Amino acid sequence: MENVYVLGGLRTPLAKRGGHFRALRPECFTAELLRALLKQYDVDGLDAVFCGNAVGTGGNLTRLASLLAGIDERIPAVTIDMQCASAAASLDFAFSRLASGQGHLYVAGGMESRSLQPVRRYAEADERHALLPHGEYMTAQFSPKELSADAMLRGAERTAKEEKASRTELEEWAARSHARAAAARREGSLQKLIVPIAGLSKDDGIRETMSLGFLKRLPPLFGTGGLTTAGTSCRMNDGAALVLLCSEEYLTKMERKADVRLLAVEMSGGDPLYSPRGAMQAADQLLERMRLSYEDMAAIEFNESFAVIDVLFARRYPKLVGRYNTFGGALAYGHPYGASGAVLLLHLIEAVKKHGGGYGLLSIAGAGGVGEAILVEIFG
Repeated sequence: MENVYVLGGLRTPLAKRGGHFRALRPECFTAELLRALLKQYDVDGLDAVFCGNAVGTGGNLTRLASLLAGIDERIPAVTIDMQCASAAASLDFAFSRLASGQGHLYVAGGMESRSLQPVRRYAEADERHALLPHGEYMTAQFSPKELSADAMLRGAERTAKEEKASRTELEEWAARSHARAAAARREGSLQKLIVPIAGLSKDDGIRETMSLGFLKRLPPLFGTGGLTTAGTSCRMNDGAALVLLCSEEYLTKMERKADVRLLAVEMSGGDPLYSPRGAMQAADQLLERMRLSYEDMAAIEFNESFAVIDVLFARRYPKLVGRYNTFGGALAYGHPYGASGAVLLLHLIEAVKKHGGGYGLLSIAGAGGVGEAILVEIFG
């Protein structure tokens, strides 16, 4: 098995739905990001481009973005849909090809525009399902047992209740996420990763003044006694993130150095009705296979699409919360579904460096009960 390295990566600002990117097709802002990535790292000889996308217009958006970016038409490009875990899956694909000796340089990541998510229509309407009036829908079905536009929210509520989480417990994590993200933005911890797009140069969903008092006033999404609110669920965003992965042979040939090695990847599957559990499931499997523990990690990034994911981690590893989501998470930044796995990787690398180097772990749950985890090692 060949060694795989992270040569570098960039992302767009994460824009609120209906905000700065509302009129930008995802393949267009991804093409702009791709041009910036290749220019900054001065690379040539790509083997392929893999990008995740969950709610786009369909077709091979990655191929379109590559062509718009001016990449040679002979370079293949593939779009991967694993819903929230799509970008992490694209990193998995690129890693697997490099590790098996198939090529030397890949771009992997993802893109999403929640603002332009299309309304879709079946050729024949099915009036038996309330979700499909006249055959139209926006949200896909993720489980044979459930057909609901808010299935992901229901899964978070179901998981929180099964765990007997309190609403206060969830809200404390939401407030913490915004506080850490606001501090990272003030300190410029992630700014070098961000390519300005359409006049936006900073993530615009972070609330400097997020408070428990505000969170407590939000109504529950599932009626009296419900636990999940808009504040303990991630915002839906527009954005893209891309990472350059390469072989050791490429580094030697080009006389380059890389201080980040991508060690392993893991896909997992679980109960689609409890999809928030997917992050812990994938991470557990990866660490068991690599004979490592959470305690061995310098930094850990889980995609906090819902605060219950944080609760699941904190209850099992209360002594490790200082290493967890160092710069805040998706409750503050937002969640551009198809891009979030690559966003996590870029944040994880900076977090591990901040903690002095060593191992770093990211994991992300996807709709349908799937998960994807990635392990890196950073030297120096």
